[in-house]
Amino acid sequence: MVLTRQRSKQSILAVLLLLVLVSNYLAYRLPAIPLPADPRGVVIGSMLDLAIVAPVLIVAMTRKKGFTLKRFFTFMVIGLVAARFVIPGEYFEPFKFIPYVAIGFEGLLLLAELGLLFLLAKHLPTIMKEVRSTNAGPLFAFPAHVKNNVSTHPFVSIITAESLMFYYAFASWKRKPPAGETMFTLHQKTSMIAFYVMLIHAIVIETIGIHWWLHGKSMILSIVLLVLNIYSVIYVIADIQTVRLNPLAMRENRMHISLGLGKRMEIPYDAIEQIEWGDGADRYPLKAAGAIEFIAKDMEESKPNCILYFKEPLKATLFMGVEREFRSTAIRLDEPERFRHALEKKLG
Repeated sequence: MVLTRQRSKQSILAVLLLLVLVSNYLAYRLPAIPLPADPRGVVIGSMLDLAIVAPVLIVAMTRKKGFTLKRFFTFMVIGLVAARFVIPGEYFEPFKFIPYVAIGFEGLLLLAELGLLFLLAKHLPTIMKEVRSTNAGPLFAFPAHVKNNVSTHPFVSIITAESLMFYYAFASWKRKPPAGETMFTLHQKTSMIAFYVMLIHAIVIETIGIHWWLHGKSMILSIVLLVLNIYSVIYVIADIQTVRLNPLAMRENRMHISLGLGKRMEIPYDAIEQIEWGDGADRYPLKAAGAIEFIAKDMEESKPNCILYFKEPLKATLFMGVEREFRSTAIRLDEPERFRHALEKKLG
């Protein structure tokens, strides 16, 4: 029901966006719609539609990605550039400088982001030293120290996420999975790793076949597809290593739980309000709003062993460093009874 409502809202927003674009395009081209002698007011109205109304609708449609001023400004710039093509040249002439100003502003934002990148490079030795001094592991420690030493800007979060991907894909092979009484794996009794290996084989076979076919038709398209497929293989390899090397870890006052590069969370023990085990966990709706699941992929649908409800929403880090808040989490482990005993001991 919730998914149906969300899709209907997105459909309404998409229709409104289409109406904004089509109405502004036809306003200058239909003889039935006469323009005033001085059309500058109409042109300004169209530019406001394309630079403010359309970006607001797009941001609302993609709200799951989170609202940032950077995303909104980017859509504004795109809208102003699109205005040059929607509004005929003779009407747009007095305002032709505006798209260039918008592009210049976007360029300044890009320079600011590059400055953050140089700042990250400057602090990297200090960050790596701090990461080595902690036992949390790079997956949790590296992003935390980057935020403390550099910035919480989304651009920095994306660079951090990409750095973790390349680290786990190429530089983590000498590491061994941590083991002990406080470590709990989520994937060993599933076919998750086998599924990922089959996925890599499928991507490689598809790359060879489609690249060969596209090369004679469009070299640029074949190269773009090749780069995307290579990136996909690197990401899947990194995801496998991340799952292997980062089991659920019960620290002194919190637990670290992750499932690959695209999902991780810190859960303080004093933030847990209620726990459901057994049949109660089986009946839990995994797609419920405000819920996140840590259940390894398997050939058959897997049920959670436990559900943790939080006293207040907790942040989880998702793909590309995006953060969202959740009120509960569903977890499936390889040793649920041992985990239950250890967690109840921590909670007192």
